Amino acid sequence: MIELASLTQHVSRRPQRIALLERIAEQGSITRAAKAAGMSYKAAWDAIDEMNNLAGIALVSRSVGGKGGGGARLTDAGERLLALHRRLHEVQTQLLALAEDDGDLARLSRLLLRTSARNQLVGEVVAIEPQRHHERVTLQLPGGQRLQALITPDSRKRLELRPGVSAIALFKAGALKRVTPDTPCASENRLHGVIARIDRAEGGPSEVSIRLAGEQTLCALLEAPARDLRPDGEIIVQVAPEQILLGTTL
Repeated sequence: MIELASLTQHVSRRPQRIALLERIAEQGSITRAAKAAGMSYKAAWDAIDEMNNLAGIALVSRSVGGKGGGGARLTDAGERLLALHRRLHEVQTQLLALAEDDGDLARLSRLLLRTSARNQLVGEVVAIEPQRHHERVTLQLPGGQRLQALITPDSRKRLELRPGVSAIALFKAGALKRVTPDTPCASENRLHGVIARIDRAEGGPSEVSIRLAGEQTLCALLEAPARDLRPDGEIIVQVAPEQILLGTTL
């Protein structure tokens, strides 16, 4: 659970992209703005491209070259967005002052998330281990089971993941495979549950709803017909770490 103190600390910080917008508005230079925001010159350019793409409209206009490494300024849309974030920051601070339960704001933020992934499991980061060009992040789910995801070091830094932080694991229903206790290598991301519902489709995969300990539910699309599947029956499913995306809120 995210404590109120950590939420307050989070709100008091500016996200790196917003900090970059603020520095661009102040400095008028990519090089100086990147340095003030604690970013490399390349990372600043990449962040500007990402922001313009995500916004669907240019937030930053820039000119290449020159002694300062290129000039930059916020567009009218960028100025409006920055002003809106400042106002939102004020409102968030006021809401935090009124919060009575440490977990409610975190729960609310997760309810507002919309994604095409059928499976969205909340867990706490308990370990981060380097693995070649990636990092293996282990989440502990509310029921005690663990889930591992492979992400890049840059993604881990951008999400500010570290042990004790809450994260959301997202993956598609088709990424789950049914396994048995003796399936080779089945220990990796092997989740035990109880079948809550089966929606069988003629000539297609069956949609199986699986209850996990901790009141979380999985949705699996199982191709092969299995006559032994029945409501309240036990089942083991597996998902590859490469199939899992991680997200954070607040």
